[in-house]
Amino acid sequence: MNGLRIAVIGTGMIGRLHARSARSAGATLIGVGASDSERGARAAAELGAQRVYASPEAVADDPDVDVVHICTPNALHAPYARAALSAGKHVVCEKPLGLDLAEARELRELAAEAGTVATVPFAYRFYPTVREARARVADGRLGDVRLIHGSYLQDWLSAPDAYNWRVDAHSNGRSRAFADIGSHWCDLVEFVTGDRIVSVSAVMSAWHPRANGVEQIDPAAPSTEDVAVVMFVTETGATGSVVVSQVSPGRKNRLWFELDGTDASTVFDQENPETLWIGRKDSATVLHRGQEPQSQAAAALDVVPVGHPQGFTDCFALFVAHTYAAIAGNTPDGLPTFADGLRSAHIVDAVLRSASTGGFVKV
Repeated sequence: MNGLRIAVIGTGMIGRLHARSARSAGATLIGVGASDSERGARAAAELGAQRVYASPEAVADDPDVDVVHICTPNALHAPYARAALSAGKHVVCEKPLGLDLAEARELRELAAEAGTVATVPFAYRFYPTVREARARVADGRLGDVRLIHGSYLQDWLSAPDAYNWRVDAHSNGRSRAFADIGSHWCDLVEFVTGDRIVSVSAVMSAWHPRANGVEQIDPAAPSTEDVAVVMFVTETGATGSVVVSQVSPGRKNRLWFELDGTDASTVFDQENPETLWIGRKDSATVLHRGQEPQSQAAAALDVVPVGHPQGFTDCFALFVAHTYAAIAGNTPDGLPTFADGLRSAHIVDAVLRSASTGGFVKV
């Protein structure tokens, strides 16, 4: 793994997180790509990259690059992933894989044809407490999970004049709040329960007209939602719901879910990830990370001693390290691949169809 050479395309917060995580896993940052040459040069100097790329082809043609990390606005995911996969490179691509289901399906097929490792950063899977919840579902300690519910709430677009490229459907795709963060919630509960969502009923709303600081966004352009409320049914017949918002004042990154089983319930809160709440009819307890009895799957992700908080950057570093382990020929448990990215695209597509037509639609 220490010999891997990487390129990071997109140098915002997430791109820099990719670069740090790659370095912590022993990789060498060969080059970066940014929205313009000046920004790229500045990022290369700050991150210690050797070169700056101006196009997908420039990255794909670089023989010194083994892995391409794609951290751009969504509209550029497919062009960079196509080029990298066609060149036989391993790819780490931020979700969504493309602007729509068709692009996601195409990239999944290209990854399968290339035979290289292609992963998507559903990094919340790498909290030890998430793996503990998953183990408790698998070994039956919750009984049959009958109800799945929760929310993913943020506030970064709650101001009427807040603007970001994600607001623009041409750069982001038709869904914003649900595709951006609701996708993480759905991936996480499907991963933990092992149960797939098979039908959804969704309502979406936009709170504010958005301006880019210079001129109003083209009113003819499709808008993206601030809020999505989704009910769903799973393969096993469990029922569920999730509230997704990027306009909830005071909520910074509250990914929260509860699984209610016939014998017990469990709650995970991403803003307090060191604990799981465990509920039974006659008791309710808080299980701390590392507290016995802890599953082997959870213990395997403990990277710092108990009592030293383990957070999102640790999860992301674990995701990248597990991706590189797969490149080295290992088979890490729970590694999210392009197949999971395509799965997410199917759910987003169903949510959009339901919000457009009303009622339940199949995933």
